[in-house]
Order: sequence, then C-alpha cells, then structure tokens
Amino acid sequence: MVGGKKLVALCTSRIYEPEAHGYVIRLNERLKAEGYAVLIFAINSDIYWEEDRLATERYVFELIPYRDIDAVVIMDEKIKSHKIANKIIGRAKEYDLPVVIADGHYEGVSCIGYDYERGFEQVVRHVIEHHKVKRPHMMAGHVGNEFSDKRIAVFRKVIEENGFTFDDSMISHGNFWADPCRIATEELLKREVLPDAVICANDIMAITVVEMLTERGIRVPEDIIVTGFDGYDEIYFTSPKITTASNDILLLADTTADLVIRMADNKGKTYHEMITPVFHANQSCGCPEHAENPWILRNRFKESFARLNDDNRVLQLVASSMQSSATPGELVSHIESYKTAGTVTVIDRKCFDEDINYFTDKDVMDLKKEFVMIYDSDHPEDYKEDTFDISAVYDDYVEDVLTPSVRDRIIELTGSGYPLIFNSLDYMNRPFGFECFCFLDYLISNYTNTMGVTNAISLGIGGFVNTRYQRTLLRKINEMYRHDPLTGLYNRVGFQNALNARLRNPNYHDRPVTVIMSDLDGLKYINDNYGHGEGDNAILTTAKALFDSMPETSLSTRFGGDEVFSVVFGECDPDKIISDINSYLEEYNRTSGKPYKVSTSCGYMITMFNDDFDITKAVKEADEQMYKAKNRKYKDRFFGSQ
Repeated sequence: MVGGKKLVALCTSRIYEPEAHGYVIRLNERLKAEGYAVLIFAINSDIYWEEDRLATERYVFELIPYRDIDAVVIMDEKIKSHKIANKIIGRAKEYDLPVVIADGHYEGVSCIGYDYERGFEQVVRHVIEHHKVKRPHMMAGHVGNEFSDKRIAVFRKVIEENGFTFDDSMISHGNFWADPCRIATEELLKREVLPDAVICANDIMAITVVEMLTERGIRVPEDIIVTGFDGYDEIYFTSPKITTASNDILLLADTTADLVIRMADNKGKTYHEMITPVFHANQSCGCPEHAENPWILRNRFKESFARLNDDNRVLQLVASSMQSSATPGELVSHIESYKTAGTVTVIDRKCFDEDINYFTDKDVMDLKKEFVMIYDSDHPEDYKEDTFDISAVYDDYVEDVLTPSVRDRIIELTGSGYPLIFNSLDYMNRPFGFECFCFLDYLISNYTNTMGVTNAISLGIGGFVNTRYQRTLLRKINEMYRHDPLTGLYNRVGFQNALNARLRNPNYHDRPVTVIMSDLDGLKYINDNYGHGEGDNAILTTAKALFDSMPETSLSTRFGGDEVFSVVFGECDPDKIISDINSYLEEYNRTSGKPYKVSTSCGYMITMFNDDFDITKAVKEADEQMYKAKNRKYKDRFFGSQ
C-alpha cells in the first residue's frame, strides 16, 4: 500500500483491444470503490506461447514493484506465455502476495477459467440437435493441442449421443489460424460429398471457411452451416454473422475483482472459479441476426479511427526530431506533443553517457538501471532545452516503477482514480526504461495511443543515443588524427588544417601574428637519468605551460620531439606570455616532488597575417630566437643548476 491506496498490478497485453479495454474499465471501477489503484503492466503483442521468441517489451513485467503492491492479476490468455506467468507468480510468492490468474490455470494461486468444453458443447448441440444436420464436420486446431483435443472430444460425444458414428474423416485441422485453415478447407472441398455443417474450433477458422465457401459459390447457411467459438471481434462484421459462444469479459472482470477483495480478507487462501461462455446463435447457422453490445461496437470503430495517418505522422516527427537532437536537453524538448499528453517518460540515466554505446555494451546492460524521469506532460516547462537537468543522483535506485527518483510522482498519479498504464521502452532488443500513461478517462483512442507513443519514444531515444555515440567516436577519431597523443596539442596535420581555416577567414587578415617557440631544456639528461616516462612527463608539462599561457584564439602544436610552438593572432605581449610560461613551470617544480626541474627556452617573431604569411619561415625565425635564448642560459650556467 502506498499513498493510502492498495495497489493491484495487472499484467496483460493489447489493452487497446475492445475486450481487454472493457475488462480494464470494469476491474478498475470495481476495485476503486474498495480503495484500490490499478497499475497496468502491458505489452503490445502476444507471445503466443512461443516462449523463446525474443520480445524485449516483456521487460515491463520486470518493473512490477512487488514490495509495494497488494495483489497481482495475470491475464494469461492475453500474454500467452507460461514462462512469464510463472516468473511473476514466483516473485509474488517471495513477497507473500495473492495472485489471480484470469482465464488460465496454475498451481498454488487463485484461478478463473472459462469452461470451454461446456461452451463449445452448446455450439455443437445447437447445430446437431436444433438444426438436425446429417453430415457434421469439425475444423479442429493443431494436432495434439490440448484445447483442440478437448473440443474434438466434445464434438465426438455430442454426435455419438445423437446417433452418429464418429470417424477421423469427420475432422480437419486448421491449426486455429487462417492460412492452415484455408489449406484444410481446400482439401475438404475436394470431396465428392460435402458436409452440411462445419463446426470450427475458433472464430478465425469459421470466418476463413465462410470466405472460401462463398468464393466457390456455396451458400452459408443454406448449403452448409458454419459455426465458430471464442467470440472473436470480427464475427460481428462478417456476412453472414457467425454463430459462436463468447467469453463474457465483463463477468471475468467482476470475478477477478471479487477474488482480489476476498483474498485480501482471507490471507493464504486460493480460489478457483469457472465461467461458462455465452452461446450466441447467429446468421451462419440459419438463426436470426445477433448483434454485439453497441458500446463494444462503438469502441471497435473508435479504436480503428485512432490509427489515422495524421497521428502517425506526428509521432514520426517526434521520433525523428528526438533522434537528430544534439543534446539531451534538446531531445527531451521534442517529446512534447498532443500525442504525448498524459505521459511520464523514465529511462536509465546511463543512456546519456556519451562515452558508452548503451545498446551494444553488454557490461552496461548487465548493471542495475538508474531510473530518472526525463519528461512529464503535466510539467513540460521543466523539460526544455534550457531547463532540463539530469544531474540528481539517488543512493537507493530500485529497478521498478516506484524507484525513488519517480516514486512520489507515480504515487501522486494513482490518486486520479484511473489506472496507470506502463509500457517498457526498448531499442535494438535492449530495454532501457518505461513509459507511464495516466488518462483521466477510458477513451479507447487514448489506450490505442499507448503503443504508438511507446514506439516513437523508444525510437527517438534509441536513435539519439546511437547517433550521439557515433558523433563522440568521430570526434575522438578526429582528435586522434589531428592532435598529438602525448600533449593534446595539434600535430602537423591538425595544425595545418586549422591554420588554413584562419587563412580563409577574412576576420584574421591584416592583423599582427606572433609565433612563440618553446623548447624543453635538458630532455636528454632527464631521459638518461630518470627514464623516458619522465621525459614524456617533462614534455607534457612544457606543452601545458605553453597552452595555458596563450590567448584562447591561439593555435598550439607539437611537430615532434620536445619543441612546441604557438601562433597568436592579434596584438599580444610575447614577453609577458614567456614570463607566464616560466612562472607556470616554477610553480610546477615547487610542488611536483620530481628529482629534476622542468624549464624551457623560448623565442618569438612578429609579422602580419595575410596571404603572404609563410609559417615555415616564421617558425624558423622564432626557432633561431629560441636557440639564442638557450645559448644565453648555457653561458649563464643556468642548465648546470639542474
């Protein structure tokens, strides 16, 4: 419990589908009246029991805050993954949390199931006993599939009770899907004597069978009756409308809420409830038309219209603007849009470390995520290029949706009375954060919007991170190509390119230019007595003294060895610069603790910067002045003091 509310984690998929949407509304309203808030952890595609299929969005289920919630609800037939369900159940048991499985069965937890056999039996009996067919046939699912085999057993039981002799020729296998069902139907239509009824194990196959019969000029239901099962959405938009038995999603939601409340009052108890699907006779068997509940039909249309091209264009613009951003501040400023209203974006702060490739560095991905909020649509003014700040650090990051950096905000949003919806953010099959949606209504168009926004934000941030890392690599490569690796000053190539750029810039022309040459004193002595590592240190120190003493607009370079020089554009006092170099080295020698002293001899020349400027000649003249200074030191026995 947080913020005075008990929290229920609902794990599901495709919340924008009308049935799931209706379930969410009913469940939330029932639980809200009892002081609960619902946190929805949703993926946007079903796993379809392909347990090893890569689906990074399943990371959202890793974000369940088990330490704070009071119950877990899993819509098993929506997620379609035993591995995911068992993992969630296992984590919930670690925290002694009650679990309700909606439309599924697992040991040791409360389960609500649909009595599919009883529901399918209603369909079969209606065809056999009400319509009195003579040649019944069944389009079953996969060979060996549990659900298919149970429905075959029901079919066999009913027809044998009605005087038919069952044999395998009465069964075709459409594998619960359109393409294999089409193949099976083609084989069936090759028979000399066709059935007068095809009873399908689900609605998708029933729709396919009707389409193929119609293509061959066979009338449904006049020539062949066709029925389905499961209450698939499209059956109310087919011609004829399909006879089926549908699962009452609202009754499932009511039963779920009842169990959550009951288990809170009876700690440790588990319950098992069965719901019988509701039979709907319809046109495909010759019965009068049955239309679905008007509000469900309305929501189906709304869900379709929500996918308009203009909305997709806006989200594409959001993603592309984020990808092309130069800085994190610019990135977050592009998230704001009418399509991102009601959202909070949370990512791993390491995404903004430009020195790593977040999506390819395995070591980084193995680290615990340090979640930070980078956008809140209720406070967009905090997420502009000039106001965004991600510097806050938390000592106790937790990798769930109630991590300390966003905990207060998420708890605040639970007070809205509407469910919070969480999608995982992922890119290149790597999760890196989550999107939280809080809509102050139940509009299905908003629920549909979650998938598009999640994808756009994922692409935007992922593209930005990759592009920014590539820019960093290019910059580093450029620095390696143009700069001396020891001192960081320009090398020959880098210096010549920078000088040529100044020559092309008229703002630098016809102004004084000063070349200052600096040569390290006694490098051979340092190398011979203290090693080349110390010699490199002396060169680096001399270069730093030169660089730090120069005006910002200067160009400093090391062509090799221990000679470094700078080109100063505009008026300057070279004697003052040389004095600053010497002062820098005196302070270094005073504090370095080295057994040797670092000193340099300097010389300079001054000329005009124009098209006649010859850098080779200027360096030679400065070099001559530098050697004169070095010789004076020898005469004064300055070098001997080392």
